[in-house]
Amino acid sequence: MTLLKRYVLRLFISLKYITANVVDRNNGRIVATASTVEHSIKNTLECGRSCNAKSATVVGEVLAMRLKVEGLEQGQGRGIHVDMEKEVEKKGFKNRTKIWAIVNALKNNGVKIILDEDNANTSRPDFR
Repeated sequence: MTLLKRYVLRLFISLKYITANVVDRNNGRIVATASTVEHSIKNTLECGRSCNAKSATVVGEVLAMRLKVEGLEQGQGRGIHVDMEKEVEKKGFKNRTKIWAIVNALKNNGVKIILDEDNANTSRPDFR
């Protein structure tokens, strides 16, 4: 049985900025977005010249709020899909904590997140 991945989380992380988009794959439209580029987010952070995991958490919280406004926090019952293996490969090892910070902020704010199964060997970093 093939699981339809209608809504997918896409992340863009640079040294200076973090952007998170939820894309509707049926029509290729971005349904919600949040970024440290936005003045409302940028002014609340003390990033300096680079963004950290705290900034990523704020981006995740704002994205969760915007998904709730759109009525898509449950992804129309199916959830928002995240391919962690792909995101970590694409962003590099150094950004793993930022990726998990966004995902955890979404989960903690009531967004239904579905981690794709092919990343079973990618474990959450242990911060003890």
